[in-house]
Amino acid sequence: MTAKRLAFYLTAGLLLAPAYSSRGDQAAEFRSCVSLCWTQTCQSSALEPLPFALRLTRWTCEDDCKYHCMHIITDRAVEHGTKIEQYNGKWPFWRFAGMQEPASVLFSIFNFAAHAFGARKLRDKVPEGHPMKKYYLMFAFVSMNAWVWSSVFHTRDIPTTEKLDYFSAALAILYALYYTVIRLLHLYPMERFRLTAAPPSSTTARVRGLWTLVCALVFLSHISYLTLLPRFDYTYNMMFNITIGMLHNLLWLSYSLPSSVSCIRRYPGRAKNYRPSHAVKPAIFALLTTAATALELFDFPPWGRIIDAHSLWHLATVPIAVFWYDFLVEDACDEGWRTSRS
Repeated sequence: MTAKRLAFYLTAGLLLAPAYSSRGDQAAEFRSCVSLCWTQTCQSSALEPLPFALRLTRWTCEDDCKYHCMHIITDRAVEHGTKIEQYNGKWPFWRFAGMQEPASVLFSIFNFAAHAFGARKLRDKVPEGHPMKKYYLMFAFVSMNAWVWSSVFHTRDIPTTEKLDYFSAALAILYALYYTVIRLLHLYPMERFRLTAAPPSSTTARVRGLWTLVCALVFLSHISYLTLLPRFDYTYNMMFNITIGMLHNLLWLSYSLPSSVSCIRRYPGRAKNYRPSHAVKPAIFALLTTAATALELFDFPPWGRIIDAHSLWHLATVPIAVFWYDFLVEDACDEGWRTSRS
């Protein structure tokens, strides 16, 4: 830290000493602090470049001022036992190597790894030519893409990375619903297979094509709506993802229900009352995902300015993803498929 920056932080700390309450980035003390930093640091003729990690992650001098002012005010709040405020909708986190939310970045990488291992398990254990293999693998790749952009977004929150994160997450959730309908309604292509009690292939192909078109239009409409609005509609985006996720879970719950009340036939080559031992796993998955999502309701200032409810949600989804891939492999390898190459 340069002498000039140190002088600014000390001066700002003295000026903010009487301010025990804050309204985050809208608070007068925050704006005064940023203005002072901008004048003394960013407009100085002796301005020194930011460290390489900050420049690499596209921090500007003004961004750096906002970061340090946020923590100066948060330090005061902690010292005097007053409320810790959010800034631009986010809690104050300690950054690391330019990453705004390092814990969420790390846990996003863990999720990427879980889906990468899941893809490998699918490739190794699901028989070649299985009608659902390509759909499950695509789900793994779409999910990996989503977690890449999640890690990028939590590294640096700017409008572009935010949209890439949200749109990639929506694609992963919608694709999960897409392959679920194909799996449970037996809409997968069967040209290379002889499946007992399989529906007519021509009808199946038409319904599958229509379902594919519907999902594509839903996704395009979703991102178009959010892109064309003057302000990003966070409430709509959240409700869209929750609705799609609930539909996905409800469909798989029908797979888990006892055969006497379930409305689906789990496998094309078995009677409706065939219920393998792993049929309970989708119900467990639905409960786990609901519990993990509930973490988002317990919004609290981050522990040590590192771990918050959102990062814990990212952490919780790692073992859930592993659990789900185990189930997909079990389901695909069940003898109820009775597949044979033509």
